[in-house]
Amino acid sequence: MRGRTDARTLGRADVRSERSRTADASDGHDGGMRSFLRVLLGLALVFAGTSHLTFARQDFRAQVPEFVPLDEDTTVLASGVAEIGIGSALVLAPRRTRRFVGTVAALFFVAVFPGNVSQWLNRRDAFGLDSDVKRIARLFGQPLLIAASLWSTRGRRG
Repeated sequence: MRGRTDARTLGRADVRSERSRTADASDGHDGGMRSFLRVLLGLALVFAGTSHLTFARQDFRAQVPEFVPLDEDTTVLASGVAEIGIGSALVLAPRRTRRFVGTVAALFFVAVFPGNVSQWLNRRDAFGLDSDVKRIARLFGQPLLIAASLWSTRGRRG
């Protein structure tokens, strides 16, 4: 009968719940590293976002590509607020929403990548990136941030 809870239904729920607990426990060291990286990335984003709004605002303006339709300062402020929100979500999101948050973080890193390219192409010095070698090296860091966003918010597949 529909809508009726019986012992079989409860038994299936218990099995699903036990599978979830077992999957979490089986992550072991891997799960701890994922959580550590997720929280570290989240805190780094909150710090970076805060710096967009305060002491590094001028440096971040150097990264805004010319094609962005907003003025540089508005773009820096908006991206700072986004970074604080995404970073906070990485740290605080419940387990069931972490995959989504990780995807949003990865998409954010993809979206801001043109700013890094613009800084390199236009040879803009900021954040100690005062040479082409340093600016190019930074470009290679962006895929690592994308990978960290995804890996740290997903459990091991079994």
